[in-house]
Amino acid sequence: MTALLEFKNVYASYAGAVVLQDVSFSIEEGEFVGLVGRNGAGKSTALHSVYGIPQVTGEILIDGKPISRKRYEPAARGISLVPQGKSIFPNLTVEENLLLGRAANRTGDWTVQAVYEIFPNLSRGSKRLGTQLSGGEQQMLAIGRALMAAPQLLLLDEPTEGLAPVIVDELVGALQQIHERGTAVLLVEQHIGMIQKLATRFIALRTGELAASGPTEDLQSREVQAIIAL
Repeated sequence: MTALLEFKNVYASYAGAVVLQDVSFSIEEGEFVGLVGRNGAGKSTALHSVYGIPQVTGEILIDGKPISRKRYEPAARGISLVPQGKSIFPNLTVEENLLLGRAANRTGDWTVQAVYEIFPNLSRGSKRLGTQLSGGEQQMLAIGRALMAAPQLLLLDEPTEGLAPVIVDELVGALQQIHERGTAVLLVEQHIGMIQKLATRFIALRTGELAASGPTEDLQSREVQAIIAL
């Protein structure tokens, strides 16, 4: 089976400073995988590498075919990224933000109504501006907009950062539904309990290198805890 996303001996750097070193892993269709590691381990850089934000060498493949240097090609080929910090358009309404997710021109089952089913708060405030949303609602909107591109794989970078526990619980339920609807997920998250609830396996980075991988049950081992500083 061809992987949805595959890293082959990937190095990534910013202005000559190497962040990822010889990283190889793959994400298969329908998987839910947690990407873990200490702060500065290279987790966000791994996600951004798919979109060519750092300087990348090695190979990154989508459905077995290399990514070119075109900026939005990953979205057009079924990989959506929700970056750290939400990045919604504050002066557009909820619905207008969601409709921007269609720019990739992909077809699929994710409609505005389908997003509202996952995130009822957005439905109730569909005409509100981004500036009028809470932090949790902004994160829901960022995820919903990414879904509107009909991704095969959703990349999430620290979606619970700064959110109250009750909102984190809502996001856990939403991500479960998203996965059940057939979207694969690669989740970067410091809340290891969330990874354990949602993912079937993990990939661990340490100082830019692949340090461990396996079923989520292994997150309890001393060796993995030492890598990710639980």
